[in-house]
Parts: sequence; structure tokens; C-alpha cells
Amino acid sequence: MNTISLIMRPRRATIFAFCLLPFAFCLLSFAFSPSFGQSRPDQGTYAIRNAKIVTVNGATIERGTVVINDGKIAAIGANVSVPGNAKVIDATGLSVYPGMIDSDTTLGLTEVGQVNATVDTTELGDFKANMKALTAVNPHSELIPVARMNGVTTAITCPRGGLISGQCALINLDGWTPQEMKLMAPAAMQMNYPVLGFGGRRGGGFAQILGQPGEQQRQQRERQLENLRKKLEDAQAYAKAKDAVATDKSIPARSVDLGLEAMIPVIKGEIPVLVDADGEREIRGAIELADRYKLKLIISGGENAPKVAKMLKEKNIPVILSAVLALPGTEDDPYDSAYARAAELHKAGVKFAFSTGTASDVRLLPYHAGTAAAFGLPKDEALKGVTIYPAQIFGVDKLVGSIETGKIANLVVTDGDILEFRTKVKHMFINGHPVDLSNKHTRLNEKFKDRQ
Repeated sequence: MNTISLIMRPRRATIFAFCLLPFAFCLLSFAFSPSFGQSRPDQGTYAIRNAKIVTVNGATIERGTVVINDGKIAAIGANVSVPGNAKVIDATGLSVYPGMIDSDTTLGLTEVGQVNATVDTTELGDFKANMKALTAVNPHSELIPVARMNGVTTAITCPRGGLISGQCALINLDGWTPQEMKLMAPAAMQMNYPVLGFGGRRGGGFAQILGQPGEQQRQQRERQLENLRKKLEDAQAYAKAKDAVATDKSIPARSVDLGLEAMIPVIKGEIPVLVDADGEREIRGAIELADRYKLKLIISGGENAPKVAKMLKEKNIPVILSAVLALPGTEDDPYDSAYARAAELHKAGVKFAFSTGTASDVRLLPYHAGTAAAFGLPKDEALKGVTIYPAQIFGVDKLVGSIETGKIANLVVTDGDILEFRTKVKHMFINGHPVDLSNKHTRLNEKFKDRQ
């Protein structure tokens, strides 16, 4: 036995050492991270000269200069003097735009959909309000540089699954850590309105194949709705109890519930709920739920939003459109129903923004807006749908979304219209830093372009 013990001890020590290795690497990564023990290095001073400046919120300057200092836009105009210490980019023949914002994605939370180890979008259960997308963001995802290549500097990334999926984060697409990328978190609470049958983005054409939903499906939907209402009522009661304890110390404090704790800002209207709803019934149901519990509502998906546009306008509820590059929802819909949806909402006076809904398709964001512009949406409105409108919807329009003095320098320099397919991004700044535009696509192109 003594001999066996002597043999086993070193093996246990070795196993223990290997178990500690991941923790050691984590500590090292924090120690060498720019955010550990020191602030980020100074962003420096830059000047983009002789460019067409598309400010979005104001008049376009046909030939002007943008000065960037310490991460912010310091000056804009046709006759702006360039600081002596500025690094100058001659943008003759080029255009400057605010960086584009994708309003509903899973960017940073998933890499390869068919490889489970790379997917961190969904936790178990129907109610996961305390789940934070920001903590799961992978800053080194290969999909982030690909998205930047087409002019996207900022994105809302959200958990998925269940009835209350968790907390979305608004991130800039540059940084060594999730905290460095954070622009605002939580930016919204992701919810999924229960669907009857197989409609909307969760089923598509299966409804036509499988026929009308049965009684069992109706009952399941009602149970889900009842559970969602109860959770919201529990959150209201939890918030009231917590406020009562704060004002009267004689009241015994109730035990902490992390899920209900995370719902307090939602119930108080401090952060919006981003409700995934496509069908007319689901959109109306989401509006009714928001009215009943005083929620700050944003509809995501919005396939049938034009059918309830009057109600959306009256209640000032914005819509995140995620299926512009899509086929008609049913065989009776016009071929261009998805393309023209944004134009219909614009005519009805409904605030909207565009999203891709995924991680791998964020690079296609400009083409969602560009296609909408080709099917009735004014071009300047299409551009606003990927810049200032999402910034306004999520309450960060004082920081990003347009080219204005004092805003964060998230800028894109292009050789043409940013929504056109043939346009290339020549320079990009995020938080005032010049960003490397190389990515997996460009590396593969360089590797194989001369092969026959």
C-alpha cells in the first residue's frame, strides 16, 4: 500500500497542476490585458482631409475635414484647421460615414453554428433574465473583423431561447476584452413572444406543410403566455418589496432572486424589452403586454409590422427589421414584401432600424438597407436605419450614429456609397483608434487568388 501511495501522489500532483493551468492562463491574460491595472493608451490625433462627409444628422459636406482627438470627433467642416500633431489621411475622392450599427445579432456569442463548443447563445430554461450577453462575448471571433470590413462598427448582441432570454449588450467591434468593447450593457432585455404553431422566424413554411395549429399547440401557447405574465407580476412584486425595505428598515428583507433582480430595470422602464415577434397576432400581443406592465417595447423581426403600423405609430414603438433579404412569408405575399417593408413603415411614421439577426451575416447589413432603398425607402432614410435610428432606439444617439462634434469617433472611409455592393471600406476608426481591416476573407483571398 505504501508503494502504491508513493506512486499515486505524484500523479495526483500532476493532475492538480494541469487542472490549475486554465486558471493560470486566465490570470495571465488579465495581467497582460490593456485594461488590467492601466487605462487604454491615448487614442491620438488624426485628420481625414478632402473627403465627402456624410454627417447623417446634418448637411453633407462635399469637401471637408474631420479631426479626431482622444477618441472623439473634435472638429468637422470645410475650413477646419488640422492640428500640427495630427496623423493625416488624404481622402480625396473618398467619403466619410458614421459607423453602421446592427440592431439585433449574436455576434461574439457564436462562431460555427454546427459546432456546439463555439455556440454560447442559449442557457437552459424559459426565464434567464440574469444572463448577460457581454460576459460571453468572444472579442477574438473571426466574424468580427469580417463585419468591420463592410463598415459595421457597432452591434447589439443578444442571448437566444426561452421566453426571457437575457440581457443584450451594445458593443463596439474592437477591443481586447468584452469590457473594452462595451458601449452599453444591458442595452435591452431579450424576450420571445410565444408563437402559435410554426409561424414567423421560428417555423417559416412549415405552417403550410403541417397545416393549422392544433388544440394542443394553442394550450401550450396559453401556458407560456400565462407563465410570462406571472414572471412579470413577480418582478413587479419583487421591486415593490425591495423599495419598501429601502424606505422602512423594520421590514424584513426578502431573499435575493437574481432573475427577478435583473428584471427590476425592465419593470421600471429603465431599459427596453426587445421582443421577438413577427406575426400580426404576436406583435399585437407584445403591445398589449407592454401596456399592461408598463414596458418600454421594441419589436424585433416585425415581418407583419406594416399591418399594425397605425398602433405602432400611436404608441411610439420602434421596429427592428431583420428579414429584408428574405423570401415572401407566404405564397400569397408579393415577391417584394420583405424588400418594401421598411418603406411601408416609413410612410406610416414608424421608427425602424435594420438588423441581420445572426453573427455570420452582420457583414450583409449595408445590403439590407440598400435593398430597402431600391424598393421605395428614401436613400437618406435607409442610411439612418443603420446609423442614427438604432442609436436613438437604444438611447445612445449622444454617443454614436452620426458625425457630430463630441461624439465617439466611430467612422468609416469608403470609395463610394456605403450601401452599395461594389463599395469598399478604405479606413475605419472605432473609439478613435484606426482599425485593421484585414480578416479571414482577405487572408484566404490573398492565399488563393493566384491559384488556377
